[in-house]
Amino acid sequence: MHIGFLGLGNMGGPMAHNLLKAGHQLYVFDVSATAVAGLTAAGAQEATSAGAIAKAGVEVIITMLPAATHVREVYLGDDGLLANVQPGVLLIDSSTIDPMSAREVAAAAAKNGNPMIDAPVSGGTVGAAAGTLTFMVGGSEADFQKAQPILAAMGKNIVHCGDCGNGQVAKVANNMLLGISMIGAAEAMSLGVALGMDAKVLAGVINSSSGRCWSSEIYNPFPGVVENSPAARGYSGGFGTDLMLKDLGLASEAAKQVRQPVILGALAQQLYQAFSMQGNGTLDFSAIIKLYRQEN
Repeated sequence: MHIGFLGLGNMGGPMAHNLLKAGHQLYVFDVSATAVAGLTAAGAQEATSAGAIAKAGVEVIITMLPAATHVREVYLGDDGLLANVQPGVLLIDSSTIDPMSAREVAAAAAKNGNPMIDAPVSGGTVGAAAGTLTFMVGGSEADFQKAQPILAAMGKNIVHCGDCGNGQVAKVANNMLLGISMIGAAEAMSLGVALGMDAKVLAGVINSSSGRCWSSEIYNPFPGVVENSPAARGYSGGFGTDLMLKDLGLASEAAKQVRQPVILGALAQQLYQAFSMQGNGTLDFSAIIKLYRQEN
């Protein structure tokens, strides 16, 4: 297929490469010339703007952008996608934004005659490179079925979550829980070690008992417990603290809009905010354990 791809950062770049590997023809745009050069060297064609991609005769357009403001600008701006795209072109936004913004942009696309789905991802940069991402998709069943073969070139687990915006609902709810559970694992591991227990033995007990969770078993924040985890390499790589902070903020904002209490989510947001303000924003989010081990 002829596919337009906007946003070639740490996630979008590998995703676009996997579309090329699957045999699709890509038209790409990003504000980073270096990012664009990496894709054109692999066989993609460069576009000069979002509007230029919309005019390139593509069948599908995928966006992977940093925040809701960027999504609105790219889709709703004067030289944006909706001002230039032909009716019927499928639009897929894989950015992580708040559900209300996703629904607003999808409604504008529908008025323009364009089917649209929100399809945020889980799996990080490793999953993006390996093509093993999980896509959480919001949109109609027909649009989901149309998008599924395209998403399958970039991921292995593709879940239809319901109507437009529900992909973002799944993403913010899941990542809020992840942030909370990581803080819980960090607190429990720090307590056990402070009381004189070996970290690996403690993790083994937790992971075979009722405290078992992904943050303890697969991504344990204590150094030396899980090989190849960010904790084993100085908390480099992985899912950054500032990215977790962004997602917790999205969850908090979405909760306000529907007057839903998120007490632990709000506390997690404050802890990650404090940790980031100490200069740790680029560290993996599991480095939050440093707050408990009195490390900076």
